[in-house]
Amino acid sequence: MSPDHALELFSTLLQVAIFVSGPILMASLVAGVLVGVMQAATQINEASVSFIVKVGAVMMVLLAIGPALAARMIMYTRDSIASIEHVVR
Repeated sequence: MSPDHALELFSTLLQVAIFVSGPILMASLVAGVLVGVMQAATQINEASVSFIVKVGAVMMVLLAIGPALAARMIMYTRDSIASIEHVVR
Protein backbone atom coordinates (compact mmCIF):
# COMPACT_ATOMS: atom_id res chain seq x y z
CA MET A 1 0.00 0.00 0.00
CA SER A 2 1.40 3.35 -0.98
CA PRO A 3 1.37 6.39 1.29
CA ASP A 4 -0.88 8.16 -1.20
CA HIS A 5 -3.47 5.40 -0.96
CA ALA A 6 -3.31 5.47 2.85
CA LEU A 7 -3.84 9.23 2.87
CA GLU A 8 -6.77 8.85 0.49
CA LEU A 9 -8.41 6.26 2.75
CA PHE A 10 -7.89 8.43 5.82
CA SER A 11 -9.17 11.52 4.02
CA THR A 12 -12.29 9.67 2.93
CA LEU A 13 -12.82 8.45 6.48
CA LEU A 14 -12.69 11.99 7.84
CA GLN A 15 -15.04 13.27 5.13
CA VAL A 16 -17.63 10.61 5.90
CA ALA A 17 -17.33 11.20 9.65
CA ILE A 18 -17.88 14.93 9.20
CA PHE A 19 -20.72 14.37 6.74
CA VAL A 20 -22.52 12.03 9.14
CA SER A 21 -21.90 13.79 12.45
CA GLY A 22 -21.98 17.39 11.22
CA PRO A 23 -25.74 17.89 10.83
CA ILE A 24 -26.48 16.14 14.11
CA LEU A 25 -23.97 18.20 16.05
CA MET A 26 -25.07 21.42 14.36
CA ALA A 27 -28.72 20.80 15.28
CA SER A 28 -27.75 20.12 18.87
CA LEU A 29 -25.58 23.24 18.97
CA VAL A 30 -28.27 25.52 17.56
CA ALA A 31 -30.93 24.09 19.87
CA GLY A 32 -28.63 24.47 22.88
CA VAL A 33 -27.81 28.09 22.07
CA LEU A 34 -31.45 28.98 21.51
CA VAL A 35 -32.52 27.33 24.75
CA GLY A 36 -29.62 28.99 26.58
CA VAL A 37 -30.67 32.41 25.35
CA MET A 38 -34.28 31.75 26.32
CA GLN A 39 -33.24 30.48 29.76
CA ALA A 40 -31.06 33.53 30.30
CA ALA A 41 -33.89 35.84 29.26
CA THR A 42 -36.47 34.15 31.47
CA GLN A 43 -34.07 33.21 34.30
CA ILE A 44 -35.29 29.62 34.23
CA ASN A 45 -32.25 27.40 34.74
CA GLU A 46 -33.54 23.89 34.32
CA ALA A 47 -31.17 21.39 32.71
CA SER A 48 -33.91 19.02 31.58
CA VAL A 49 -35.46 21.66 29.31
CA SER A 50 -32.23 22.00 27.37
CA PHE A 51 -31.81 18.25 27.17
CA ILE A 52 -35.33 17.63 25.88
CA VAL A 53 -35.04 20.33 23.21
CA LYS A 54 -31.66 19.00 22.05
CA VAL A 55 -32.97 15.44 21.83
CA GLY A 56 -35.97 16.68 19.85
CA ALA A 57 -33.77 18.60 17.45
CA VAL A 58 -31.47 15.63 16.90
CA MET A 59 -34.42 13.31 16.35
CA MET A 60 -35.90 15.68 13.76
CA VAL A 61 -32.60 15.83 11.90
CA LEU A 62 -32.28 12.06 11.97
CA LEU A 63 -35.82 11.65 10.67
CA ALA A 64 -35.23 14.21 7.92
CA ILE A 65 -31.81 13.18 6.62
CA GLY A 66 -31.13 9.92 8.42
CA PRO A 67 -31.57 7.78 5.30
CA ALA A 68 -29.01 9.88 3.41
CA LEU A 69 -26.55 9.59 6.30
CA ALA A 70 -27.05 5.83 6.49
CA ALA A 71 -26.63 5.49 2.71
CA ARG A 72 -23.33 7.40 2.88
CA MET A 73 -22.07 5.16 5.71
CA ILE A 74 -23.09 2.02 3.80
CA MET A 75 -21.36 3.27 0.65
CA TYR A 76 -18.18 4.01 2.60
CA THR A 77 -18.27 0.58 4.25
CA ARG A 78 -18.71 -1.17 0.90
CA ASP A 79 -15.85 0.82 -0.62
CA SER A 80 -13.63 0.04 2.37
CA ILE A 81 -14.35 -3.67 2.17
CA ALA A 82 -13.75 -3.63 -1.57
CA SER A 83 -10.38 -1.92 -1.12
CA ILE A 84 -9.07 -4.53 1.33
CA GLU A 85 -7.28 -6.35 -1.49
CA HIS A 86 -5.35 -3.16 -2.30
CA VAL A 87 -4.46 -2.49 1.33
CA VAL A 88 -2.99 -5.89 2.09
CA ARG A 89 -1.16 -6.19 -1.21
